[in-house]
Amino acid sequence: MRFFGSRRSDGPRGARPGAAGHREPTGEGVDDDELRDRVEGLLLRVVGSPRTAPGPQHLDPAEVPAPLSRDRIERWLQEAGFAYFVDSDGDVGGLWHGWLFYFLVLGQDDEVLQVRGQWHRELSIERLEEVLDICNTWNAERIWPKTYVRVRDNGSVVVCADVTVDVEHGATDDQLDQLLQCGLTTGTMFFEHLDARYPDPLREAP
Repeated sequence: MRFFGSRRSDGPRGARPGAAGHREPTGEGVDDDELRDRVEGLLLRVVGSPRTAPGPQHLDPAEVPAPLSRDRIERWLQEAGFAYFVDSDGDVGGLWHGWLFYFLVLGQDDEVLQVRGQWHRELSIERLEEVLDICNTWNAERIWPKTYVRVRDNGSVVVCADVTVDVEHGATDDQLDQLLQCGLTTGTMFFEHLDARYPDPLREAP
């Protein structure tokens, strides 16, 4: 995008830019082209290009990054045909293959996306050390999801997994789709790993 045409001045006839007796019109060694580029860059940061200028009418998340919001997450869930709920705190959650997942917008400026899942079974406190070993091994061998445990007041152990991403500069619809899918699919992989490690005894023959 060009706000200005080239206005390079060659100075007096026959003079070369920077030659003795010739004064640069932009001062201190910056020629017109470089000055124009600097001014254009400044204007783009202040007023934006036609596609990214401030105001929702100029921001198409299908093409350029848009701020993260719960509304965008809900729209993604609706378009994907997923059932979901919004709790009393305004957080969005739902069941994915029987596991509870939350889609959280965190951070001072709502710039952090977290897809957090919880395994559908609880373990006794005596299993804490071994399930911690499983989580630590998973975290050491894989990037996603981060896995950890929580101990409730009654001593039961809950296993969680999350994918947390800083989207301070926004995300396009495709990028948001990839991040949400990453949180769901990698969390599911870990929970399936736990299912294989701790099969439901009721599903086995006595």
